[in-house]
Amino acid sequence: MRRETWQSCAVSDTARTWLTVPALAERLGITPSKVRKLIEDGALLAVRREGVLSVPEVFIVDNLPLGELRGTIIVLGDSGFTNDEMMQWMLEREDSLDAAPIDALLAGRKAEVRRVAQALG
Repeated sequence: MRRETWQSCAVSDTARTWLTVPALAERLGITPSKVRKLIEDGALLAVRREGVLSVPEVFIVDNLPLGELRGTIIVLGDSGFTNDEMMQWMLEREDSLDAAPIDALLAGRKAEVRRVAQALG
């Protein structure tokens, strides 16, 4: 069975800007291999969109990966989420947060986001 890819997920991603690894490397002033290392280490979350590894621009704040993202990725991973499922959850509105989790993180609601993420497992 073919694994679901991001482009087939239910969430509408048209409102978000996406950055490819090379574009993100240029924006952060680092090499593409360092961007891939950030993804591998869980500091960033990336999915394939039309075959190209991409990161939502909203995950970058002041030209750095959003610090609160790493712990949230860990909690979701521990709950058994795939990268595609994590991305979908992060970008879709979550009723219990009254916002998309990424927007709640950006608003400083890290503990609340992680409690909801942990309850999903």
